[in-house]
Amino acid sequence: MTATPTQLRPTRRIALGQHMNELSLLAGIVVLYLVFASTANGFLGLYNQVNILRDAATIGIAAWAMTLIIISGEIDVSTGPMVAFISVVLAYMLQWGWPTVPSMALALVVGGALGGLAGVLRAHFDVPSFVATLGLWSVLRGASLFFTDALPVSIGRNDVVDALDRSVLGLPPAVLIMLVLFLVFWFVSKRTAFGRSIYAVGGNPQAAFLSGINVRRIRITVFVLGGLMAALSGVLLLSRLGSGNATAASGLEFDVIAAVVVGGTALSGGRGSMVGTLLGVLVITLIGNGLILLGINPFVQQVVRGVIIVAAVLANIYAIKRSQGRRG
Repeated sequence: MTATPTQLRPTRRIALGQHMNELSLLAGIVVLYLVFASTANGFLGLYNQVNILRDAATIGIAAWAMTLIIISGEIDVSTGPMVAFISVVLAYMLQWGWPTVPSMALALVVGGALGGLAGVLRAHFDVPSFVATLGLWSVLRGASLFFTDALPVSIGRNDVVDALDRSVLGLPPAVLIMLVLFLVFWFVSKRTAFGRSIYAVGGNPQAAFLSGINVRRIRITVFVLGGLMAALSGVLLLSRLGSGNATAASGLEFDVIAAVVVGGTALSGGRGSMVGTLLGVLVITLIGNGLILLGINPFVQQVVRGVIIVAAVLANIYAIKRSQGRRG
């Protein structure tokens, strides 16, 4: 039986509603470009545009995994210290003369294992993910500062590390890596059983368990991915700075979470998209870059970010209630 136009209209309305957040973010990005182009000197310059992309990569690589974590109904606040800790660990390995590529691979494994530890605490011991990752945040930040005395750990000349910060087709490698990973995470979230399972766990973990989904494995895996992406950001940070730095990436976790939430991912879980997160990353990066060029006080910048996060959460709550009202 063929559906009538009247029957199709509600479905079309719901589909359009699902994309309203992305459309509003695109409009917001256009407005930000217009405002900062007319008020901030050098904003449209090529050098500044490359810097925007580089900063977006720092946030974006971690944000792809964070999107899956939040969709699954969890949270990870350890991203910033994880990035700094991995950069320090890798810097020391290179200082000791370890081969560069195996050292980088080991750094990624360490990041994934540390993320997995938080996942195990959540999945097997029922420790709230906020508490587990907050503890990890403290341990990693403290360890980094202790082992370095809060001083940079220089690695000297290293061709492989230098290559990771050498432009390719006019773009930093971190940007290309971010875009490739975006496609990978988009595919995983939209086209695989694993991605559908993440949405199911975030929407209703009990129902997901009864339907045969291994909820514990899903929770551990998303945190492993979070640690892995943070470790990759740490490797790229090392290539950018030329040293491991325990004080670097301070507050990165808040920018990452803000980008994901602004992108439309519900903190309650079960709802979100990679495309929305990509646009959220651009919004957060543009705001940060523009405020710096305008010479806005750094403390005021933190106020602006806080307002953005609260506004995004309120918009999410409104969207969810509106969606539930339509279903009713």
